[in-house]
Amino acid sequence: MSAFESVSKGLEEALAFANGDLADAKVHELSVAEGDVAEARQKTGLSQAEFAKSIGVAKSTLLNWEYGRRHPMGPTWRVCSW
Repeated sequence: MSAFESVSKGLEEALAFANGDLADAKVHELSVAEGDVAEARQKTGLSQAEFAKSIGVAKSTLLNWEYGRRHPMGPTWRVCSW
């Protein structure tokens, strides 16, 4: 699949989801202690790279969170619905 096709497919899925079509949606609802990013990721079963991509952050950002060098701030934590 070309980059264009991949982006186009993603946009179509995002629009369908925004319009209430949840047929192909992958929704992860997690119950973890606030701030425990590693636990949240492990509960999804995703790799660090996959999890970072799924929440729209760089893998390096995720690693900083997991190793306690930095912490997701207010809206970031809530938007991810961990």
